[in-house]
Amino acid sequence: MSEINQQEFDELTDRYRKLIASQKTLLLSTASTDGVPNISYAPFVRDDIGLYYIYVSELASHTVDLLNNPKASIMFIRPESESHNLFARERAVLNCSVKEIMRDTEVYTQRIQALQEKFGKVVSVLCALPDFHLFVLHQESGRYVAGFGQAFAIDVDNDSLKR
Repeated sequence: MSEINQQEFDELTDRYRKLIASQKTLLLSTASTDGVPNISYAPFVRDDIGLYYIYVSELASHTVDLLNNPKASIMFIRPESESHNLFARERAVLNCSVKEIMRDTEVYTQRIQALQEKFGKVVSVLCALPDFHLFVLHQESGRYVAGFGQAFAIDVDNDSLKR
């Protein structure tokens, strides 16, 4: 990969941030305690420090996986219809540690409210169901691919790309 100047690098960082901001769902990769992989998706909200929150049912295998193996990878990817080359779709993949947020906490109340603001009344219905769990996904590392020859590590502490 050829060197890019600071302005181009800043533009790529902006593109990375806009990709995530443009999404309402994330792709979710989990593994069972036996190491069996599972891929799914979930609607999410993101707080102002970059943590992701998902509200998912025990009926989904990814929820059971997260309860028993609190690690996940999440991906945000440019839709096929917006991609010039399907072999080099723009995407960000983040490796995360996962923790359940208990119902009797202030964080739970705040994040459920944020989910309701983003997704509407369906969240109120889901809250009445006992099999739903709120999880926080804390990014530990990541990689952003802008296209061919344009792959960057993500500095998860300040939500930017690393040179």
